[in-house]
Amino acid sequence: MRIRVQNAAFDIGAELAEFSNVRPEIGAIVSFTGMVRDSEGRLDHMEIEHYPAMTERAITAIAEEANTRWSLGDVLVIHRFGRLQPGEAIMMVATAAPHRANAFAAAEFLMDYLKSRAPFWKKEVTRDGAAWVAARDVDEAALSRWRD
Repeated sequence: MRIRVQNAAFDIGAELAEFSNVRPEIGAIVSFTGMVRDSEGRLDHMEIEHYPAMTERAITAIAEEANTRWSLGDVLVIHRFGRLQPGEAIMMVATAAPHRANAFAAAEFLMDYLKSRAPFWKKEVTRDGAAWVAARDVDEAALSRWRD
């Protein structure tokens, strides 16, 4: 299991290539990369803040839960903080499992958690000013499907 919270950009292809060096019993690898999007063409940049020890501990705990639920062979979570420009990669999740259903489910679980529960604070800065990004009902609904 590899969890990284970092300021620096990362190479999606290199990360996936390294993650793909897994044991022979792994039959599926699923990856997702989230990008900073500018839906309305007004975003100058996004600022992401966090408390390092709390953030890494929280993401590690949810990755361990995913590993237990779906018997994964490996998990990778990278999440950036700091100033990010539109089009930059903000996060990456990859899961490896013997079968695709587990790899897909675990990746979706991790993405839903990162979107709604991981302790990051995001501020969008536009030419009109800055505003903190509020939680969205749709993200909460997505996370609710994983509750026991």
